[in-house]
Amino acid sequence: MLRRLLFSTLALAPIVIGLHYVADLGATTEFVLAALALIPLAWIIGEATEHAAEHTGPGIGGFLNATFGNAPELIIALLAVHEGLTEVVRGSLTGSVVGNLLLVLGFSLLAGGRGEIDRWSTFMSLGALAIAVTLLLVPSVPSWDGDPDRHSIAVISVPVSLALLVLYVVATWYSLRRHRLMHVSSDEEIEAWSLRQSLGVLAVATVATALVAEVLVGSLETFADKLGLSQFFVAAVIVAIVGNAAEHGGAVLVAFRGKIRLAAEIALASSAQVAVFLIPAVALLSWLIEPLALAFRPVELGALAASTALVGVTLADGRSSRLKGLLLLAAYVIVAIAFYAAGDR
Repeated sequence: MLRRLLFSTLALAPIVIGLHYVADLGATTEFVLAALALIPLAWIIGEATEHAAEHTGPGIGGFLNATFGNAPELIIALLAVHEGLTEVVRGSLTGSVVGNLLLVLGFSLLAGGRGEIDRWSTFMSLGALAIAVTLLLVPSVPSWDGDPDRHSIAVISVPVSLALLVLYVVATWYSLRRHRLMHVSSDEEIEAWSLRQSLGVLAVATVATALVAEVLVGSLETFADKLGLSQFFVAAVIVAIVGNAAEHGGAVLVAFRGKIRLAAEIALASSAQVAVFLIPAVALLSWLIEPLALAFRPVELGALAASTALVGVTLADGRSSRLKGLLLLAAYVIVAIAFYAAGDR
């Protein structure tokens, strides 16, 4: 049912792109339609990546999952860099990590109920997050005084980004030794697509995502102004949720089917992946456009640190429950309120 719905809504992408060039819909309408169009695109990218991994093996498959699984967020971030919306970039990345940790994991625990989780994998992900938050303090703390986007902060961000990527490679290597695949597997028996077909779908979906993301980013400022919301809040909450929507739904569905262990691993691995892969990748690729400083605000780093600590304490016994899920969801609401109150810098 869900797969059919997502397949049918793929038509939204060409509709949104076409209407953007031939009709004057208004920024608010364009933002909403583009956000909705990104959800099935994110899903089809994940599907194609999973099929491609069947042919490439777990090593290259893991790399494909990391690269293309985060394609919507990566494209949105780079387009925002091009538009000079640095707070939007940092906010969407922070929101993605916190969203996976609290929102996705919370809904997964709520849907799955009681069960056991993989403590080793849990604390592997949380350890990577803790290291990432610590490293991000290096460029962030100096940015709290003066212009956060000054060139010197962007320069400091480069070695921090490289260190995070090294951490990602090491963590992924250890994880792949322990797990053959790190992605969601369907309960349905589906014949794998050919490698050529998988890569073709990836290419088309990535191009479509870039075009839809351009519409989204271009309408974000007007959308935020009309609703009286800060660009930071829109990026950290709305854009972050949209960029991960298909993956989020997949994790919750897996938990509902009773695979709470797998669902928890998806949510935690995804949050760690954004922190140690996507954030440094955006920072390094931004030098091809405009250098991005990893100048995160205290509210962002505080949310990251608190979320990591809360999940660690909540899952320390290696067991899940609906009550723990509700606790994480309540924490996400508090973080969202904090992001709303923080406003733009």
